[in-house]
Amino acid sequence: MFEQVFKNIDDILHKDAGCGSELDYVEQTSWVLFLKYLDDLERDKATAAELTAKTYTPIIAPEYQWAVWAAPKLENGNIDHNALTGDDLADFVNIHLFPYLKKFKSSADSADTIEYKIGEIFSELKNRIQSGYNLREVINRIDELRFRTHAEKHEMSHLYEDKIKNMGNAGRNGGEYYTPRPLIKTIVKVVAPEIGHKIYDGAVGSAGFLCEAFEYLKHPSTSSGQAPSTRSGQAQTGTGQRRELTTKEYEILQKSTFYGKEKKSLAYIIGTMNMILHGVEAPNIVHTNTLAENLADIQEKDRYDIVLANPPFGGKERAEVQQNFPIKTGETASLFLQHFIKILKAGGKGGVVIKNTFLSNTDNASISLRKLLLEKCNLHTVLDLPGGTFTGAGVKTVVLFFDKGSATQDVWFYQLNLDRNLGKTNALNEQDLADFVELQKTKAESENSWTINVKHIDQTTFDLSAKNPNKKEEAALRQPQEILAEMKALDVESAAVLNALMGLL
Repeated sequence: MFEQVFKNIDDILHKDAGCGSELDYVEQTSWVLFLKYLDDLERDKATAAELTAKTYTPIIAPEYQWAVWAAPKLENGNIDHNALTGDDLADFVNIHLFPYLKKFKSSADSADTIEYKIGEIFSELKNRIQSGYNLREVINRIDELRFRTHAEKHEMSHLYEDKIKNMGNAGRNGGEYYTPRPLIKTIVKVVAPEIGHKIYDGAVGSAGFLCEAFEYLKHPSTSSGQAPSTRSGQAQTGTGQRRELTTKEYEILQKSTFYGKEKKSLAYIIGTMNMILHGVEAPNIVHTNTLAENLADIQEKDRYDIVLANPPFGGKERAEVQQNFPIKTGETASLFLQHFIKILKAGGKGGVVIKNTFLSNTDNASISLRKLLLEKCNLHTVLDLPGGTFTGAGVKTVVLFFDKGSATQDVWFYQLNLDRNLGKTNALNEQDLADFVELQKTKAESENSWTINVKHIDQTTFDLSAKNPNKKEEAALRQPQEILAEMKALDVESAAVLNALMGLL
């Protein structure tokens, strides 16, 4: 049902003069979807309060509630045909609703409340649906959706991820919003966060890393054997059986586990929405330029246990931003990597996607950054990914896994060699990465994996190029008929040359 509703909404927005691309479709669907989700959330809280004989005070004032302005119902459950539409609806949304919702940012008690997030979202967004009649159709479609059960919320969160993926494939820098989910899940598995860790993504985008870390902590694998105090739940007992989250664990995941920063408005909105739809009510995502923060100002209280990130590739930062970093470079990803190393606690763990040229670039900044990483952190694993992992990005990438606090001794490399070319219709999947996950546990050597000792790399360039010494070069074996045919063709060619020479004598 949800999937068909989303398709219908895209068809409606395609006709609207204010929406020109998949990015606009996602943005405009997001704010209407959020208000319907908020209405269902308020209903659930009101019901829970009633069952415990408590009084629930709604977040949204009566005249701005979904059931009043968006979807007033007749007795038969259908939307009242007198509901606002056309210019009346567009004027209400633009002149009254959005200004009202923006005010929540200044009136909220603190930044970690859903009230504050409502204010932030509607301070950043504006209604681009120009036709009030199109807006009425979108509202009617979204009103068909329910977010009351766990299954409904789960389906919605996955479909929203699909919309983000489509946006990433749509161009206009959309690719920066989407990291393939199988890759994110694999990175989270290897880094293995635990309840109580503070998890950070300073280039949060659509918040894929934080959402998958939340799912990992909420639904740990029954085979991991974690003790109940370390993981979630359905966290699990030492026998591998799942258990429910305690109230305290749930509160920790909701309020003091996931943190992010995002520079761009649309990515900030989508990341916040994505986390809310996954079940984190008031995400700790801040709309700011992470790189504008001077590294010298980062104190112990600002640090995190886990960094999970895919910083933007190829961007260029202004000279004044570069002054915030000891290693001066215009390459955005290199500045982010310095930031991540600095902001990790001692003993903290990182999983960061970066262009594979980082391993071998010969400019002074790249050499200095590799030296810094190897000296300040234990770069224990490098996952070398094939081209096409990022749809439409046109770059090859690696994932750096490192622990802060001790220098690197050995680096284990794994080169992902697939028997197919990756692309939009043939994307990376979790099974592709299963061998890597298994071998990484023991850093085993194989045809696709090997270990190098840091003492054996060039101590002036710190080149870490992923050159697989174990991969066998397969000789192309030809059929005997093919070889004989080629010999016959060569004989004919030789005879023709000899005849031509004879003619010259």
